Amino acid sequence: MKKVLTIAGSDCSGGAGIQADLKTFSAHGVYGMSVITAITAQNTQGVFDVRDLDEAIIKAQIDAIFTDIQVDAVKIGMVSQPSTIHIIASQIGKYHPVNIVLDPVMISKSGYSLLKPEAKKSLIEELIPRASVITPNVPEAEEIIRTVTSKPIAIKTVEDMEKAAQELYKLGAKNVLLKGGHMSGEAVDVLYDGKDITRFYSERIDTKNTHGTGCTLSSAIASNLALGYSIKEAVNRAKRYITIAIEHALDIGKGVGPTHHFYELYKKGGLEDGDIL
Repeated sequence: MKKVLTIAGSDCSGGAGIQADLKTFSAHGVYGMSVITAITAQNTQGVFDVRDLDEAIIKAQIDAIFTDIQVDAVKIGMVSQPSTIHIIASQIGKYHPVNIVLDPVMISKSGYSLLKPEAKKSLIEELIPRASVITPNVPEAEEIIRTVTSKPIAIKTVEDMEKAAQELYKLGAKNVLLKGGHMSGEAVDVLYDGKDITRFYSERIDTKNTHGTGCTLSSAIASNLALGYSIKEAVNRAKRYITIAIEHALDIGKGVGPTHHFYELYKKGGLEDGDIL
């Protein structure tokens, strides 16, 4: 069995972060492991508080995994402060894992800042160059490019996305997947590998329940890379997975509900949506 590690924050409501990552790993048939960087108090209505863990325990968690277990892929999510980023980058340099998927989480859907302003430069300089693929959404891509260039940028079209992906590629990641979920019209993601641009199209699903989609997609990519698929096929499979998860999202809570990580497995097992709600 392939083994995949997530390094991210905890979402106590189970829709995003570590919890979403582990569900996604299980849905893909890989063994999931976790290093928790922060604990958040959040639910479907928003993020209310965050407690960052200190770098010593983050380092100890990473050491515990890599000194004992072969890691086939790593997904990195919420890393909110420079000291957290620095220790993760240092540990990656020590253990040299393959297939590093970096989801540059910056702001929650409710508007809570999950990446401290002083940490942006650290993320760009220390983690992006180590990534096999980064998976920013449009606002994250705009913010990263603004931080690097000190110039305003607005991504409005697919052509803008392609130019932005090429700009982000210069920061050192082997691949850039720029997600178009914040755009209007058909859902389009753009992958740039330094040579070719590939567009991934899917139907835009009319639902408010999209909590944890970014975490889930990046974890699905990591799972598929661990399973031996190429970056293009890993993204293609992950895109199909998240589309189904959104299509059958769970109407849980009073706000933005989570995606359905196990819809296909439950369907195979004879469970309908109504049986689990």
